Amino acid sequence: MNRRDMLKTAGLAVAGATLLGAEAFASENKKQSKYRKALVIGAHPDDPEGNVGGTMLRLRQAGWEVVSVYLTRGEGGIKGKNNDEAAAIRSQEAINACKILDARPVFMTQIDGNTEINKARYAEMRELIANENPDIVFTHWPIDGHPDHRVCSILVFDAWRRLNYNFELFYFETMNGTQTQYFQPTDYVDISAVADQKHEAYYCHESQNTRKSYKGWHCHSEKFRGLEFRCDRAEAFIHMRRNGSDIFEE
Repeated sequence: MNRRDMLKTAGLAVAGATLLGAEAFASENKKQSKYRKALVIGAHPDDPEGNVGGTMLRLRQAGWEVVSVYLTRGEGGIKGKNNDEAAAIRSQEAINACKILDARPVFMTQIDGNTEINKARYAEMRELIANENPDIVFTHWPIDGHPDHRVCSILVFDAWRRLNYNFELFYFETMNGTQTQYFQPTDYVDISAVADQKHEAYYCHESQNTRKSYKGWHCHSEKFRGLEFRCDRAEAFIHMRRNGSDIFEE
């Protein structure tokens, strides 16, 4: 069985409205594929939790391994703190959030507000994903008002191509309308049962005033996507698919 067939068997929807079928969210006492691993790659601490936290929780409940990857440590994200001070605070907040999500945190080496796209950074992302060998990767939608989000998305997309499309790629949204733009979901996950736990993880990022941002943005997004998917709260994604052949140039 090849990886794509395995993913279908595991419950990944190749078409339709639900990202993960019932079997993927089965209880742990049911037989599962041993190849279930998801990476959520965000530009900053709080991006995975705020945008994919419910899906991360549902995957963990079903026995998946979930890794929360942070492109930066949020160095530029606390007014009045220098890079090292902010990085220490925000890294610990991410670690605390991952404990609630039962996810493993991984920190990359880019700097918040000064992220780069170059040959070395492409290789860094490709190596990380290759070493983790995931079945699914979630990352930012590339049409986004925040430059760090765009950089993160492009680096992941390049890794997906150069690793011969050996994982399923899904894009998530962030503050749709102000950051994410032109986002039309292909897939949804019902997070109604785990929403409170997701919010608890997101609120760990106290330095980012996440309680206020949740009320202003994430709450409305969850409810709106829930209306679209006919549930109380949902997270929405765009499933990226291979299109044609590739010619890689160094």
